[in-house]
Amino acid sequence: MANRQMYRVIFINQGKVYEVYARSISQGAMFGFVEIEELVFGARSSVVVDPAEERIKAEFEGVKRSYLPMHSIIRIDEVDKQGVSKISGAEGGNVAQFPVQMYPPGGGGSGGGGSGAGG
Repeated sequence: MANRQMYRVIFINQGKVYEVYARSISQGAMFGFVEIEELVFGARSSVVVDPAEERIKAEFEGVKRSYLPMHSIIRIDEVDKQGVSKISGAEGGNVAQFPVQMYPPGGGGSGGGGSGAGG
């Protein structure tokens, strides 16, 4: 097994943008969540320590698997090599994404599945 897959996952958590690298990604067992496993952090040969990467590494220390809500994921890329994991501030000022529902609530009621208007 010469070259294993590597993914860059960018997601929003508590108003910050996280960028992490993982070897395994799947839909997971929990509905509405993406499962990321085998997080990879700076296995660099350089002596310089990046405080931003150390911060995210400390946050995920001891984590075997993470479940991310689908609506928090910005992007998932399959990449050839690992980059630097980091946490950054969300750009855009006072504009934020409006929370959306993936599926409409309920299911019963009108019986036709329409808007209920007309008739």
